[in-house]
Amino acid sequence: MTRYMSASDSLRQKIAVDSACVIKMDEKVDKTNKNLDRPVVKLWFVDISDFGRTSQFLLLSSAIFVAYLIYGYLQELIFRLKEFRPFGWYLTLVQFLCYLIFGLLEMYVRKNFKRKIPLKTYALLAFLTVATMGLSNTSVGYLNYPTQVIFKCCKLIPVMVGSILIQGRRYNCLDVSAMLSMVIGLILFTLADSSVSPNFNTYGVILISLALCADGAIGNVQEKAMKQYEASNTEIVFYSYGIGFFYILVGLVISGNFFPAFEFCRQHPVQTYGYGLLFSISGYIGVAFVLSLVKASGALIAVTVTTCRKAVTIVLSFLFFSKPFTIQYVWSGLLVVIGIYLNVYSKNRTSMDQVMLDTFTRMQTCFRSKRTSYRNTLTEV
Repeated sequence: MTRYMSASDSLRQKIAVDSACVIKMDEKVDKTNKNLDRPVVKLWFVDISDFGRTSQFLLLSSAIFVAYLIYGYLQELIFRLKEFRPFGWYLTLVQFLCYLIFGLLEMYVRKNFKRKIPLKTYALLAFLTVATMGLSNTSVGYLNYPTQVIFKCCKLIPVMVGSILIQGRRYNCLDVSAMLSMVIGLILFTLADSSVSPNFNTYGVILISLALCADGAIGNVQEKAMKQYEASNTEIVFYSYGIGFFYILVGLVISGNFFPAFEFCRQHPVQTYGYGLLFSISGYIGVAFVLSLVKASGALIAVTVTTCRKAVTIVLSFLFFSKPFTIQYVWSGLLVVIGIYLNVYSKNRTSMDQVMLDTFTRMQTCFRSKRTSYRNTLTEV
């Protein structure tokens, strides 16, 4: 999900730096610009539009971390049942059905049934959403879970390509360096996984790579539609997942995989439908929080936050589920993190340099003050 150059790009860059550095300069900006048009930002049903941008960022980021850490844990837990691994698309069907019901209930509570985005746009969004989530869910059955997550961490790569094709953006040398760092880290991580993991399967790499390509497009299409038609999060979730549900259902029936999956889940209701329901609830809430963060801070910040969340998910995966480990996971993962940092820094270089300079100046002033005080104490003695 990322970024295009527009008339408000400089403001986006300032928002990104204020959020990443967790400083409160934006509180003053909000007070002096109350008359400016600002999007309505909600933390689930709570309106936080009047909060400062830093406060919005912290609240939404924390909520995203909690929701998606639960989501990741349940996803891996479901696929610990080996017989379920061929039925990743059926899990996605259950997930989309839950999202459809949740979206309908939320629209009823909000009393907002008006559709703003054209159906042809939703048809495209639904297809991309199905591809992203379906292929991602299915890949878990063929890959070590941390490998699947590290691939997701690199979705900035297709996002950058997607923003060039869809929104005509151009990137500088730092952005290209960030992409190369992530690509090299991803290759090394995959090679490490293939050497130590019994679950490694090239088919899984193909699935997650295709999921990333769809993910790179969906963020750009989603952000463009939200800003062009001023649609609510609830509307986008309801129609995207509602149409996507029928895409998946038709595909499963035609392929003949629907009834075997249904029968297996009927025999293991707790491990499939039970965990699947909790998995869907956490995912639905997480989607709402991510959309709110996109609206509040832009897609670049949203993708950075979700990427950091995935890094934590990898650590927890090794802690909660026993699996082979090699130190090469660490080095290759660090290359991915460096790539992410370079990408964020390139978007906010001026402001981040100023923040680092101010921090260094304060530290230098504090050191000189203490040194002067120490010298005065020695003189008095």
